[in-house]
Amino acid sequence: MDVKTYSNLTVSSSPHLVTKLDTQKTMMWVLIALVPSLLVSTFVFGPRVLLLTAVCIIASVFFEWAYEKLMKRPDTSRDLSAAVTGTLIAFNVPATFPLYMAVIGCFVAIVLVKQLYGGLGRNFANPAIVARIMLLVSFATQMTTWPVAKSMVPIMPGLEAADVVTSATPLAVLGEGGAFNELPPLMDMFLGFIGGSVGEVSSIALIIGGLILIWKKIISPATPVAFIGTVFVFALIYYAINPVDGASAIQMALFHILAGGVMLGAIFMATDYVTSPIMPLGKILMGVGCGFFTMVIRLFAGYPEGVSFSILLMNIATPLIDMLCMRLQYGGGAKKDE
Repeated sequence: MDVKTYSNLTVSSSPHLVTKLDTQKTMMWVLIALVPSLLVSTFVFGPRVLLLTAVCIIASVFFEWAYEKLMKRPDTSRDLSAAVTGTLIAFNVPATFPLYMAVIGCFVAIVLVKQLYGGLGRNFANPAIVARIMLLVSFATQMTTWPVAKSMVPIMPGLEAADVVTSATPLAVLGEGGAFNELPPLMDMFLGFIGGSVGEVSSIALIIGGLILIWKKIISPATPVAFIGTVFVFALIYYAINPVDGASAIQMALFHILAGGVMLGAIFMATDYVTSPIMPLGKILMGVGCGFFTMVIRLFAGYPEGVSFSILLMNIATPLIDMLCMRLQYGGGAKKDE
């Protein structure tokens, strides 16, 4: 049989979408949706954000191209999926993060997590999430050295503009027992005038990006809404029982959805086609699980942030969630008579 004659019957790896969008166009819209956050972070932290993001994109695309060239596999470096991974890695580290360390993270994401498992559609976890956890464990000091927003320098007594000025993130301040009046105003957190990773400081910019993806039907709102809603409800209940001086339970619940990587994780990482459930109920369970584990880690574990770990846990549980939801949706097979 002539294989070339039947090449049109070749089926590519998941995701299989009934849409005019192909992988490249889908990833292009994801990159467009990330632009508002990139612009805000550049304004807040300076032009090094652009350098860091460019290095991560170039490194990720190069590693994908080089691996596939070495293994004599079809070149997928132009489908922009590696560019999205590189951008998300840059968004998950501080603006002052050493470039060579970021490149190591890109290697882990593209080669170890994505390509060694067969490439796009076959990875068991979100590559950028695994890269962030690896970088946090391997380079803890650099991953927790946060630049202060430039707009905060003039209003902080004794602080002068400098190339590198660092401070604790809001979650770290809270984790160390800080009072509510020591935390940044909720409006500053919403707009992005706080310390933190490149892509997680501005909630409004991330929400704009999420609305773009929902408008283009690239993601379902189910997972982000369930994720953010679970964080809000969990925090509301916890702080109603364990109040913080000077803050209501609602204020603390809002703080937790605006702080750290909740918005970035809920909108851009927990919704990954490959590593998230495909069934509607599964998408909700994914969000609820991510929100639950995020708050458990934040409130009861040693780390002040738990978004990355929660998404990784739910990535691993995704096949089980899909299996459960399919059984509930379509029913299990009838038992045979003995």
